[in-house]
Parts: sequence; C-alpha cells; structure tokens
Amino acid sequence: MAIPKKIRTLLAVAAALALHPTGSNAQKLDTVSTFSITTYMDAYYAYYTDSVGPNNNQKFPSTSPRSNTPSLNTIQVAINYSSDKIRATGVFHYGDIANATWPHPYNNIMEAHVGFKVYSKLWIDAGFFRTHFGTEYLLPVENMTSSVAVGTYYEPYYESGIRLNFDPTKKLEINLFLLNGYNMFVDNNNKKSAGMGITYALGDNGGVGYTNYIGDDSPVDSSVAHLRFHQNVFFNYQYRKFKFQVGGDYCMQQNSDLATGTKTATMYSALATAKYQWTSKFSVYGRGEIFQDPDGYMSTIIVDNTGKRTGYKLWGVTAGVEYKPTDDSYIRLEGRRLQMDKEQFIFDYNGSRYNDRYEIMINGGVTFDLIKRFATRVSNPPEPTIED
Repeated sequence: MAIPKKIRTLLAVAAALALHPTGSNAQKLDTVSTFSITTYMDAYYAYYTDSVGPNNNQKFPSTSPRSNTPSLNTIQVAINYSSDKIRATGVFHYGDIANATWPHPYNNIMEAHVGFKVYSKLWIDAGFFRTHFGTEYLLPVENMTSSVAVGTYYEPYYESGIRLNFDPTKKLEINLFLLNGYNMFVDNNNKKSAGMGITYALGDNGGVGYTNYIGDDSPVDSSVAHLRFHQNVFFNYQYRKFKFQVGGDYCMQQNSDLATGTKTATMYSALATAKYQWTSKFSVYGRGEIFQDPDGYMSTIIVDNTGKRTGYKLWGVTAGVEYKPTDDSYIRLEGRRLQMDKEQFIFDYNGSRYNDRYEIMINGGVTFDLIKRFATRVSNPPEPTIED
C-alpha cells in the first residue's frame, strides 16, 4: 500500500530531528579523527644546452631532468590520517622525480610514517620521511621556482628513522631526528646519524629556521671516518606583493680534503629568491645561487682544463613568469643559466665543451582533493537537566 505524500513528509521531518537533536538533552558531537586524500600533478617540457643523449637525465637531475622530451615530473597521492593521539602519512609518487632522485626499490614511496602523541604537544613519529633539511623544497608547487638550486640538489631529499616533534608555542616548532643516514632509506653501516630542525614564525608573513645533520656514512669496510656536519639557515618573508627567500648551507666532512685526505673539507652554498605578484593571476620571479665544493666530496672530483683535481664551483641565475588559472594550479615559463668555474668544462653541446649551460622549461601543475576531509565522530553523553 502506498504511503500518502503528507505522511512521507512527516516521517522525513521526524527522521531529521532524530539525527540532529536539539535542546538541552541533545548529544554533543566531537571530531576524534580526520582522513584526507590529495593528488598533485606536474608536467613539463625542458631544453638544456647539454647533450647527454635521448632519455638521459641532465647533470643535477631533480625537477624536469630530461631535455627536449615532454614528460611528467610527478603524479602523487597523499593520504593523511590524524586523531587526538595517532597520526599517519603516506605519499606515493610516480614520474621523472621519483626515477631520478628517489632510491630503488622504494622510489615510488615519497614518505610513509606513523606517529603517537607522547604528552601534550610532544609527538614521536617513525618511518620514511621527506627531508627536514634545507631552504628550498623539491616540488615545483612548493617553491617560487620550478627548478631547484644546485645546493638544494646536493642536500638530502629523503630520510628514514625516528622523529621527536615538539611545538611549545604556535610560533615555535622543534624537531629532533635519529636517522639511518644522509639521503638514505636503508642504513649502509652500523652507525646512526642525527638531525635537528627549528623554525620560528614571524607572524603570518614569514619565518626563520635552522636545520642540521651530523653522521658518518662511510661503508662498513672503510677504515677512515668521514664524519659530516651539515648546517642550513633560512629566512622567508612576504611584504605586500613581494615574497623573499634567502638561505645558506655550510658543510664540513672529516678526512676529505683533496690534498692529503686527512684534513676536514668544507662546502658552502647560498640562494636568494624574490617574487613579485604583478596581478592576481600573474607574477614574476628570480633567483641567484652559488655552490662551492672545492674538494669535491659532495659533488664529484673532476680534472679541469689545467690538469688540477677539483670539485664543482659555480653560480647561477634564474628568471621566470607564473600564471595561475586557479588557486590550485599554475603554469610557469622559466629560464636559467649555470656558470661553472672558468676551467671546469663539464657540459657537452653539439660536439663542443662548455663551462656554462642554458636551460628553459615550461611547467604546468594542479592540486586537487579526492577526499578533502572525512571526519569520524563519536557522541558524548547528554548533559543532565534539572527538573523542577
């Protein structure tokens, strides 16, 4: 028998009131956990004046590593879960960034870690992490530029171990790490490394930070210690339509100088980036960078045109324009010049050797939520009422 329309309407209203009670006896709903899935994609076309052959990665491969080959930097899916006492993150990626910079067989895992609240604002997390180190991030969506500086290329991209996270105030964050090694998921010896990251927010417009790494990643059969102490400082700030970023690295490594092999070698790098928001959708940006590794313990050891053994020494400039069709997407046209030391001819182009390289790239990226925020809720008991 069909139910009359008026009765169906009354039943619908009653059901709504039952699901959403009101009044003094209504149950209070508290969110205890959230779950989200976010996707990010970046495609590119790049051209380099360095003839490395079809489908080969350029020198300093990170973002957009292949020349004259339209390709995919990354497509990734980030899964996040958080509750009052437990949190977990898994990020899986595929593309040229995963193949060029992440270690096999884990190259499709960008990060995967789980954490537990120890006390109040103190958390402990363990697993695979993206690096805590450096001024720039790796992904174009995270930076003002699409490419990263050479100094950033030689910083670690990923790490594995245990993290102690403490946020004593809304502005201050402190992270301590026990790690398997420098840019390693799997330990290569029986020694553990340590790291630290401290950031302080300068209101809503910027922040300052310090990160470091200390460890010896010498192979187990090495009789010589190579203790590395790598430090980084950075500063980010936005003033009206201008955005600024500056940072620098200083690294020391034991028993690594080219002359004797028994002295401490040093490396330093720095970058400065500025962006001007021309209109709501268009912006222009530029970056300057230097990288000095005279002993070659971080870059590589080469023989220059004078017959001297040395490491990479270079500077570079980058300029670009960005168009944002939406808040979650971008299109960038970017040019860059890298200039090596006057005797370091490391680039090949059309059969000739050069000590500089020009590059141009076009990037398009978009971020979107598959599940923006799925909340699991529990009901607290209703508050008691006082009867007259």
